[in-house]
Amino acid sequence: MTAAGTRPTAQEAVAHLTPELWARANRLLIRKALAEFAHERLLAPARLPRDGHYAVRSDDGATEYRFTARRQALDHWQVDPDSITRHRDQAELPLDALEFFIELRDSLGLTAGILPVYLEEISSTLSGTAYKLAGPAPTAAELATSDFQAVETGMTEGHPCFVANNGRLGFGIHEYHAYAPETASPLKLIWLAARRDHATFTAGAGLDYDTLIRAELGDATRARFAADLTALGLAPDDYYLFPVHPWQWWNKLSVTFAAEVARQRLVCLGPGDDDHLAQQSIRTFFNTTDPAKHYVKTALSVLNMGFMRGLSASYMEATPAINDWLARLIDADDTFRAARFSIIRERAAIGYHHRQYEAATEKGSPYLKMLAALWRESPVPTLEPGRRLATMASLLHTDRDGGSFAAALIEESGLDPAVWLRRYLDGYLTPVLHAFYAYDLVFMPHGENAILVIEDGAVERVIFKDIAEEIAVMDPDAVLPPAVARIRADVPEDKKLLSVFTDVFDCFFRFLSGTLADRGVLDEDTFWRTVAACVTDYQKSNPQLADKFARYDMFADEFALSCLNRLQLRNNQQMVDLQDPAGALQLIGTLRNPIARYAPTA
Repeated sequence: MTAAGTRPTAQEAVAHLTPELWARANRLLIRKALAEFAHERLLAPARLPRDGHYAVRSDDGATEYRFTARRQALDHWQVDPDSITRHRDQAELPLDALEFFIELRDSLGLTAGILPVYLEEISSTLSGTAYKLAGPAPTAAELATSDFQAVETGMTEGHPCFVANNGRLGFGIHEYHAYAPETASPLKLIWLAARRDHATFTAGAGLDYDTLIRAELGDATRARFAADLTALGLAPDDYYLFPVHPWQWWNKLSVTFAAEVARQRLVCLGPGDDDHLAQQSIRTFFNTTDPAKHYVKTALSVLNMGFMRGLSASYMEATPAINDWLARLIDADDTFRAARFSIIRERAAIGYHHRQYEAATEKGSPYLKMLAALWRESPVPTLEPGRRLATMASLLHTDRDGGSFAAALIEESGLDPAVWLRRYLDGYLTPVLHAFYAYDLVFMPHGENAILVIEDGAVERVIFKDIAEEIAVMDPDAVLPPAVARIRADVPEDKKLLSVFTDVFDCFFRFLSGTLADRGVLDEDTFWRTVAACVTDYQKSNPQLADKFARYDMFADEFALSCLNRLQLRNNQQMVDLQDPAGALQLIGTLRNPIARYAPTA
C-alpha cells in the first residue's frame, strides 16, 4: 500500500499479489462460482452420502470439488469457503480459479473465443480481491457508522450474482491503483473544450450551461480555461467545457480522437481543481472537495462485467428530460411521498459527435460511446441533521471475520430485526412495487443504484439513481412526452414482473436473507413473511389497482429463473442488446416464490 495520491513503484504496485492472499482470493471466488453456478443450474452438485458434503466433477470427470453448503429459499447456496477441497487421483490439489474454469468450460458453455477473455476478467477480479484482503480491515460495525464515501470505497464484493464482477479490462496495475473505487485514491478529472457545432448540451428545467459550469468550476478556473483557449487564438464562446475520465483521455481520446485534437475541435485544458472519488460504478465520481456539487458520470472504454462502459452522445441528449419527467411523477404521487422516496436527477449532459465514427458505425457501437458526460445531483444537500448515507450494496457486505454490515445496523438501531427489515422494505420495496403497478415503470434497483438514508441504524428513506439508462415504461399505450419516448420498452406480459422477482428478490433479497439467517439475526421464514406483509399492505392501501395485482401476481407459486452469469458466459463483451433487453434473457426453469405461502386470503 502507498500513500493516497502517490504512484506506487513497480514492486509496490503488486505487493498484494502474495501466495497467501492469492490463495484466499481463489478460495473466495471458487466459493462464489460454486454457489452461483449451482443456483443458475449450470452445475448440479451431488450430495455425498458418507459425510453430507456436495461434489462437483470436472467435464472429464477426473477432478472433483467437495464442499459443504446450506440450501435456502430461492435455491440459494450458502457455501462455506473453508470447506472447499479439490481432488484428482486420490490426491488433494490446491484451489486455482483459472483451472476451475478450464476444467468446467463445457459445463459452463465457455467457447474458445470467450474463455481466454473470461479468464482475464477472472484474473483481474482475483487481483482486486487480493488488494482488498491486503488493505486495512475495518469491522462491519465500524464501517456501518462511517461516512458515505468510506462505505462506498469499503465494499469488498461487487455485484453479488456475477462471478467475474471486477474485470476492468483496459486498466494497467498503476491505473487500478489510481482509479479503482476500493483504492480510495482521490483524483482530478481532466477538462476538455469541445466545439459547440460538434457537441450537444442539454439541461433539465431551470438549469443552463453557464449556470452549471459556473457552479462546478468557479470563476477562477473558468477564467483560466478561457485564457488558455484565447491564447490558442480560439473564441471561448465557441466551446463547451466538460470533464472526462483521466484514463479515457490518456488511452482513448488522445489517440482515437487525435484528428479532433489536431484540428482544435477538442482542446485539452488539463485537470480541474476539485478532488473526486470513483464510485462502485467505476465511471462515476463524487466530489470530495465540495460534496454538494454534482456527481460526474464519464465515458470509460473499459470492459467490465459484460459491457464496455461508454456513454452514448445521442443517449445523453434526452437524459435531463427523462429525469425531470420522473421527478415530477414521483413528486405528484401520494404513495411515493408517503414513502419519502426520491431520485437524484441527472441534471445535465453533454455528448461529442465524431462525424467519421458516426458515419462508419451502427447504433450501439462502442465507437459512439467514447466521449460524453453527465452531471447528477448529490444527495448530500438533502440530508437532514442526524442522518447519514450509505450505498444499499453495503447491506450485503461482510467483513473478514464474517461480521455483517446489515446486522451491525440492526444492532445499532435497537429494533427487533423484523421491525428493522420492515422499515427498510417500506422505503425500498414499496416504491418499486408502486412504480410497477401504478405506472408500468421499472427501475434497475440493485444495490449500487440505491442510496440509504440512515438514522440511528434504521433506514429512514431510500434514494434511487442512474435513472435515464436504467428505467423503462412497459405500457405500450402510455402517453409519454416525445423527449421521454425512448424509455418505452416492449416486454412480453409473462416477463414484466421479472423486473421485481429477478432484480429485487433473486438478485438482492436472496443474499440479504442468506446473510442475516447465516448469522442468526433473522431466520428465513421471518424474512420472507415480512416481505410478504409489505406487499400485502401495499396492495390493501391501493385497492384501485386490484386488477393489476391479479394480472401480475406477486404471490404466484413460482417465477422464471433469469440467469445473469449465463449472459456473461455467452458473451462477455455485450451481454445484452440494450435495444431489446427482454429478448436477451436466459430463463432456465423456475424458482419457488418464497412469499407465495403468505398470500392473503380472501
